[in-house]
Amino acid sequence: MDKLRRVLSGREENEELGLTAQVLDSSTLSFSTRVKWFFICFASGVLCSILGTALLFLPKGLSLFAVFYTLGNVAALASTCFLMGPLKQLKRMFEPTRLIATVVMLLCLVLTLCAVFWWHKKGLAIIFCILQFLAMTCCSDSCLVLVRREGIKRQVV
Repeated sequence: MDKLRRVLSGREENEELGLTAQVLDSSTLSFSTRVKWFFICFASGVLCSILGTALLFLPKGLSLFAVFYTLGNVAALASTCFLMGPLKQLKRMFEPTRLIATVVMLLCLVLTLCAVFWWHKKGLAIIFCILQFLAMTCCSDSCLVLVRREGIKRQVV
């Protein structure tokens, strides 16, 4: 009914909404689409990590491993944006319980690529890949604890 009033009064619907609201309204996905793209993105991340591990034994395999492993982690991280949305994902990543793990993870993603392409230090790239894994595990673990806590709160209410 409000739309009809706006059209009849000559006011455009988009004039009332801010730019952020317009973008959010135009980019909503159905739940099934979100779940499908989550699995597609997550599976591609796992595939990149496995491919990187398989390429480890080639002549320039260590560089390929670092690149594919980093791409796999980025894809796995991006997959969660489909479930909860990018803004909510960023807010949750930078909550105090996950702040250190998030900063270490993002820093290690960048430093892994720097070690491979800029500094040409393969051993350092492996260390940063290990740190990526530990930071992702820590960040995921704190996420699971938060989900459990929220689930308990919802059951009590």
